Amino acid sequence: MVNRELVDKLNGMLEKYPIISLTGPRQSGKTTLAKMVRPDYQYVNLENLSLRAFAKDDPVGFLENYQNGVVIDEAQYVPELFSYLQVLTDERNRKGEYILTGSQNFLMMEQITQSLAGRVAIFYLLPFSLNELKGTAYAPETWEEYILSGSYPRKLVDDIDASTFYDNYLRTYIERDVRQVKNILNLSQFQRFIQLLAGRIGQLFNQQSLGVELGIDNKTVNAWLSVLETSFIAFRLQPYHQNFSKRVVSTPKIYFYDVGLAAHLLGISNVEQLNVHFAKGALYENLIINELQKNVLNQGRQPHFYFWRDYSQNEIDLLITEGVDLKVVEIKSGKTIQNDFFNGLNHFKKITGEASLNLIYGGKEFQKRSGVTIYSISDLDKL
Repeated sequence: MVNRELVDKLNGMLEKYPIISLTGPRQSGKTTLAKMVRPDYQYVNLENLSLRAFAKDDPVGFLENYQNGVVIDEAQYVPELFSYLQVLTDERNRKGEYILTGSQNFLMMEQITQSLAGRVAIFYLLPFSLNELKGTAYAPETWEEYILSGSYPRKLVDDIDASTFYDNYLRTYIERDVRQVKNILNLSQFQRFIQLLAGRIGQLFNQQSLGVELGIDNKTVNAWLSVLETSFIAFRLQPYHQNFSKRVVSTPKIYFYDVGLAAHLLGISNVEQLNVHFAKGALYENLIINELQKNVLNQGRQPHFYFWRDYSQNEIDLLITEGVDLKVVEIKSGKTIQNDFFNGLNHFKKITGEASLNLIYGGKEFQKRSGVTIYSISDLDKL
């Protein structure tokens, strides 16, 4: 059993809000978590076609049948329910009556903002974090192994090899979720799009080059990326430009929510292949950003993450804003600290005066030197 860090936050908000929304990738453990915090609740899954038809055709009857403690799984399939939930929860004024889960972010959030604003506490659950895996049988021995294994609960708990798990994950994702989010006719071309994105982890999102390689226009490239974002496959890290001149890059960078999936798409199946692969550093960078993102989300907060790059190619991998505070983070996969690891940090400090400088590298030591705090992957909870 892996204890999920969100449990306490969920329990707290169930005492304050009538509805809890729990959104995240397929198989990230949303249903298990919901049942863990409220094992006595009724459970209804709207992927069940008969239940979905019941909810669509007779939402009032459905909600009369399921009330006073219900987990509604994949709630985005029946958007008609949200308006009725607003009325009923206002009338009944029961705290923690519904837990809504969903694996399609934008579709869930659209309905929540339209119908349930002020009545719902919103949480995001990504696959296991390193903090959650510490001390369990599923904890990886090295970060290289973690990149290859990924962090999806079913894969780790059931000990499914990466090739089998990710092949099936992609197949069911493309055949089911993609068709529901957007009517993409050429699914093989869309899968090729996902593979090309994996080769561009940590790079600027160049829709023109992707379009040329796939033979599609920029509008289609953007639409397809939005599909991946909606279903928690990939995301854009936005550039940081506050208080800077126009000499900074304004194009986002691309990352995946699970580096195991990205490594699989790149054909990397063992540590030897990873160590000589051109994307090793980018995959480690993606891994670190994911783990820091999970640490924030698992506290029930929203991450405010950015990168910074100017047109002279000076760059910072990650900027984290917390109110008026700014954490500057450089990420290097090398296991021996080199002087050039600090180039971006030193340049950023020179032009901004920013003093909170941090380096996360592939080695194992925690150090403080020359105004820079150095972390290993096992020290991320200290950042």
